[in-house]
Amino acid sequence: MTAMWSGPPVVVAGIGADGWDGLGRSAREAIACAEVLFGSARQLALVPERDSVGERVVWPSPLVPALPGLFERYAGARVCVLASGDPMFYGIGVTLARLLGAAALRVLPQPSSASLACARLGWGLAETPVVSVVGRALETVLPELVDGRRVLVLSADEHTPGQLAELLERNGFGDSSLTVLEQLGGPAERREAGIANQWQRPAGDPLNIVAIECAADLKHVRATRLPGLPDELFSGDGQLTKNEVRALTLAALAPAPGELLWDIGGGSGSIAIEWCRTHPSCRAVTFEQLDQRRRQIADNAAALGVPHVAVHGEVLAELKSPAEFPSPDAIFIGGGLTHPGLFETCWSQLRQGGRLVANAVTAESESLLLSWAARHGGTLRKFQIYRAEPLGSFTTWRPQLPVTQWSVVKLHNA
Repeated sequence: MTAMWSGPPVVVAGIGADGWDGLGRSAREAIACAEVLFGSARQLALVPERDSVGERVVWPSPLVPALPGLFERYAGARVCVLASGDPMFYGIGVTLARLLGAAALRVLPQPSSASLACARLGWGLAETPVVSVVGRALETVLPELVDGRRVLVLSADEHTPGQLAELLERNGFGDSSLTVLEQLGGPAERREAGIANQWQRPAGDPLNIVAIECAADLKHVRATRLPGLPDELFSGDGQLTKNEVRALTLAALAPAPGELLWDIGGGSGSIAIEWCRTHPSCRAVTFEQLDQRRRQIADNAAALGVPHVAVHGEVLAELKSPAEFPSPDAIFIGGGLTHPGLFETCWSQLRQGGRLVANAVTAESESLLLSWAARHGGTLRKFQIYRAEPLGSFTTWRPQLPVTQWSVVKLHNA
């Protein structure tokens, strides 16, 4: 929600490790004229006392919940906010735009740490994915790892490079090259390089970014963002949508950046996890009635780089609770099809234009799909997957359970 701001535009000034000397005239004038100067203790220390007469306010922790009260307290004042580098690149500028609205801000960016890192390394910025682990789990790096790829990681602190080296080694990328770039653009700029599985360097400066040149162990199971991950990457009790059907199911669900999925009858969490791996902004809520499976879904999600998958209990019970669930863009029903009222509840919660996909392996569930398709339209398909298995000294084809799939777009709110 956007808060009201009655004062002059809030100046959000990027400041680099080179401090005051690296600022342009507009940023210097905004800082000098500010009645209130917000920033971290490190950022405020970069501004000489003689060049800023306003009140200096160090950001509280946690920051985001305190922001509305801070700007209410200083309503009407000339406010300047110090930010690291480019305020709109994983910075405070994005948060303030959501809070105050873009029209209330005047953003004066400096080069981002990613721009400086690519300049030092000779990498193309537009071709280099950037992952921030500031306030996020380190595992969010995993979906970006592909043999031969270059990745930048915005570190949380001085311990991130060592933790990242361990993560790479555990996940089949121990031969990857790491370059830690500290205090980019400042007089204390420094670079350290090495191989992940040989990393023994002590923690350095907390202000750093890590460049990875990925080198995969070819014997390790390959995992990309494309749906259909190998089944062995998911642990659990066997309640799993197998990878061939999973790939077909994700294709029918058709995830797009920023969309929200409800995964009904989560099992091992494979559908929700693969949905979220397709793009960093994709979100998923999985509903699973068994406690041990809920724990397993959370473990699988973390291990596969999408720890933000939300895990809840049985869907009908959860929807009766006071907690509010945003309307999903897509729903997958992989279990509980025969439970009275389940489909009707899911259909009522699905937004107009949203997609619903349901898979059935029993005759009873299949008959329900046929009746729902007759009422709501959509597409019915039936899949039969065969896998090669040994038969004595020969090879034979073993059939998996046939799967009936119904996919439909909700065109009306009825």
